[in-house]
Amino acid sequence: MASSSVMCSWLTPPCMSLACEGESSVSNSRRRPTTCPAYRRTKCAPRIRNLVNSSLALEPRHHLDTSHQSRNAPMQHCRRKLLRSSAHSGETMEVAVSPAMGVSSKMKPPTKQRRVVVTGMGVETSLGSDPDVFYNNLLDGVSGISEIEAFDCSQFPTRIAGEIKSFSTDGWVVPKLSKRMDRFMLYMLTAGKKALADGGITEDLMDELNKAKCGVLIGSAMGGMQVFHDAIEALRISYRKMNPFCVPFATTNMGSAMLAMDLGWMGPNYSISTACATSNFCILNAANHIIRGEAEMMLCGGSDAAIIPIGLGGFVACRALSQRNSDPTKASRPWDISRDGFVMGEGAGVLLLEELEHAKSRGATIYAEFLGGSFTSDAYHMTEPHPQGTGVILCVEKALAQSGVSKEDVNYINAHATSTPAGDLKEYQALIHCFGQNPELKVNSTKSMIGHLLGAAGAVEAVATVQAIRTGWVHPNINLENPDDGVDANVLVGPTKERLDIKVALSNSFGFGGHNSSILFAPYK
Repeated sequence: MASSSVMCSWLTPPCMSLACEGESSVSNSRRRPTTCPAYRRTKCAPRIRNLVNSSLALEPRHHLDTSHQSRNAPMQHCRRKLLRSSAHSGETMEVAVSPAMGVSSKMKPPTKQRRVVVTGMGVETSLGSDPDVFYNNLLDGVSGISEIEAFDCSQFPTRIAGEIKSFSTDGWVVPKLSKRMDRFMLYMLTAGKKALADGGITEDLMDELNKAKCGVLIGSAMGGMQVFHDAIEALRISYRKMNPFCVPFATTNMGSAMLAMDLGWMGPNYSISTACATSNFCILNAANHIIRGEAEMMLCGGSDAAIIPIGLGGFVACRALSQRNSDPTKASRPWDISRDGFVMGEGAGVLLLEELEHAKSRGATIYAEFLGGSFTSDAYHMTEPHPQGTGVILCVEKALAQSGVSKEDVNYINAHATSTPAGDLKEYQALIHCFGQNPELKVNSTKSMIGHLLGAAGAVEAVATVQAIRTGWVHPNINLENPDDGVDANVLVGPTKERLDIKVALSNSFGFGGHNSSILFAPYK
């Protein structure tokens, strides 16, 4: 791992502005005033502006080289020609629309597809905040599941989780933001910066990057639940007690946005939220931005911090959680016949994806190659898997086709397997349907040790998958004492780590709503 440190001084962007500014009209109608009278009349306006300025009014550190920008094309008037047929009922109308902007119709010459590689990783988990520490704990079969300490959960039927007991933003996030941000954003910022440090992106190298070609795509399933909950509690007293940051800091996109502002990265920047499939959706879309030439470098993954009363209570109400409180480390047991639900986890995982030639030109360490992936929908039920696993099978087969990988080459699968009675078995059956003829196939579930990190699960498991490729070791399935009926224990990794020369690795993530995602990695050659 690279030892370079990402400096805290990077977190000094002009993140927000709450001042009302004039808007120029695109029509010939009256111009709007340059100030907002309603805003001037609001007593709290100076207070909000001061609060924003005190915590976020920081000088910009990054300037985009304008030589990379193209000149603005002159705006053309949009002409629409309506071709009406005779006015008989039932007949169709055709509308011809000419382009509003001057867009060249010249075809691009065919080019070889750009390759995408992994050059950095960052994690925040209950088993460590360094990718090597995290994976070594997985290889040793250490469980990160324990009793919840963040709040009094004595009245809940579930009182265990993969809770992060020790977390620090020192050196990564400025103190004022650390106090105001939701933990899902803090996990995201620290894991993202650690991925940059791990990828050897120093401050000097940051200055040399074309920031218009660098992007951030890190999602969250739950967003800022604690910030939103605190706002509701404040509202019970008075709206005047509400934190002015409660709305932006609760939204799922703001973590990616803040990280991009922090770094000055002006390429693709947004978030995706597809429940527990979020991270894989973000990773695959980030890779596609690189393949299409829209970016050279992308930070991607997921983050969630839902181990709070409202989060725990919500999943308890769904009857989705294990209640094995007396023995927390044994609670998450994918494919075991005595599994009784999943265990909540929290944290973040971030990959630094990079175009191959860009990575080689700066002498980056390449951990693995990203081959591709796919998404599908079960279109069946809000929370239950499809009985025949149709959506999962379709997703895996599309991922293989899109990546140009044969089924025989996939010999390692990091499964979604959450330790639920229905989900584990349906995924296993789908995997056997696709890969059952491969005698080398090995399958495991990272969730047996860290629980289910919801929107962050796929990214943290992608880190585990890349680490398996790097080290040649796959981690065990702990607590698999009595495999479920119909499950071949020879396909599943046993109670201790196993040697495996990985050809192609597949990582699955599925989410409420029937979202399916599969992504593929391989050793870089």
